[in-house]
Amino acid sequence: MDFDDVIKGRRSTRGFLPKPVSREVLEDVVDLAIRSPSSMNTQPWHFHIITGEALDNIRKENTEKNIAGVPPSREIKSPNGYEGVHRERQIEVAIQLFKEMGIQRDDKELRNDWVLRGFRQFDAPVAVVVTFDSILKDDDISKFDCGAVVNGLVNAGWSRGLGAVINSQGIMQSPVVRRYANIPDNEIIMICVAMGYPDDSFPANKVVSNRRPVSEVAKFIGF
Repeated sequence: MDFDDVIKGRRSTRGFLPKPVSREVLEDVVDLAIRSPSSMNTQPWHFHIITGEALDNIRKENTEKNIAGVPPSREIKSPNGYEGVHRERQIEVAIQLFKEMGIQRDDKELRNDWVLRGFRQFDAPVAVVVTFDSILKDDDISKFDCGAVVNGLVNAGWSRGLGAVINSQGIMQSPVVRRYANIPDNEIIMICVAMGYPDDSFPANKVVSNRRPVSEVAKFIGF
């Protein structure tokens, strides 16, 4: 795919075909993603790529514990809630998604079902749990580097026909993820990416979130 087509065509995928993704394709995608830049070439990231029974177990226990009210145990700080323009953008994409899915504002059952899909990592055939070396836990740049490699991952996947959605709900119960993915103690769980072949019939996959224009984002000095 042309680079511009990848960047402008990619969107978050929340509905996947029940089609396995081969290890060969995933290795190809990862090989592209790890070309992402990192501070001083430290490359602090690790990918734990999970499918099959291990992923089913993570989905099941993550969902059960969240429904039972077990407090989240993400290993990086989560926002306390967005305000102002950030909250407005969050609401805007939620409205787009719920409109496509036919979820009414007062339909608690369907809204709850949508949350459960997140706990199940949107039933994707593959989950990529991204971790970084715990020795770097007190710096900020390693998190920036992980963001760069995740961006590389989702774009590389799109270039190979794979959809993805960056998903923190799927790792809310980190001990569950650690146990089934056998994540070592010297790594910190950063984020999860649900990945697979997009189901084009799934309504939410039509949603393309709005982007701020260059004129709003960029300030040019000295031009």
